[in-house]
Amino acid sequence: MRLIPLGPVAIRCTLGVAFCAYALVGAFALTGQAQLRSVTEGVYSAGQAARGQQMYQAQCAECHGNAMEGTIGPPMVGDSFLSNWSERPLANLVDKIQKTMPFNLPGSLSRPQSTDLAAYILQAGKFPAGQAELSDAVLVQIAFPTAKPSTTPAATASSAGASLPPPEGNLAELMRAIAFPNSNIIFNVQLKDPGAQPKKAPAASPFDYAEWGSTVYPGWLAIDQAAVAITETAPLLLTPGRRCQNGRPVPVERADWKQYVAALAEVGKMAHRASQAREYKAFIDISDKLNDACANCHKVYRDKGGTEGSGATRCQ
Repeated sequence: MRLIPLGPVAIRCTLGVAFCAYALVGAFALTGQAQLRSVTEGVYSAGQAARGQQMYQAQCAECHGNAMEGTIGPPMVGDSFLSNWSERPLANLVDKIQKTMPFNLPGSLSRPQSTDLAAYILQAGKFPAGQAELSDAVLVQIAFPTAKPSTTPAATASSAGASLPPPEGNLAELMRAIAFPNSNIIFNVQLKDPGAQPKKAPAASPFDYAEWGSTVYPGWLAIDQAAVAITETAPLLLTPGRRCQNGRPVPVERADWKQYVAALAEVGKMAHRASQAREYKAFIDISDKLNDACANCHKVYRDKGGTEGSGATRCQ
């Protein structure tokens, strides 16, 4: 299907329709918000929670702990959990379970199974049971109570004096989003000379944006950008309030953590200088230094209790 650009009139009409739709949705949302029940009002049954407990032990306990205390994954009870879900509809929690859990097999749980799990999470959080079971019909009418604000400021001055916005993702998500893919681009220079790689052909039909994007900045340009990404985003590892995957705070004030972050940024700068100079052979040494920068931090903070942080001691 060919994309047809909209003219000014069409754009104004589209924006007008969107604005009206937004206003209507907002009005319904406000109306619904006033009618929300709290999870403190006995919104699930004990039998439903019992089914959820069986499902939890089979599918969730390995990551979130037998008592939901958090191990590889974050805790499902306690202040940090309630703070994260403060005033949010219970339907959002069920959606998250159904669409993203278990971590290694997302989407494998049915809607009823996900709802039963939510019931068990409420029971474990000491919210009272009632007579009726949770169902899709009532989920959107139920919300978590307002939690006490976190003691960690939303935005705090970093050691460099710049104000950082509150974190969006946990530490593992940040690493997977930026450090992991861009480090691999740099590591790959050991194996393939960016200047000797043939230019990729444009994306074929059906159009694929990711495939097309990989053809726009080929060769050394991709290395330049990976090095900049590593260097510029390293300070995000010092963002106050960020948490590890298991829910523990990232130790941003510890001297060794700051040292590891500084080492990562320095390797990024080295890679950028070498990339701009198109020094292919320099990347053997740079890859070693990048590997050391990552491994030195991982063995202290990530790999405690097992490879890939498989224990509850990650980030301690």
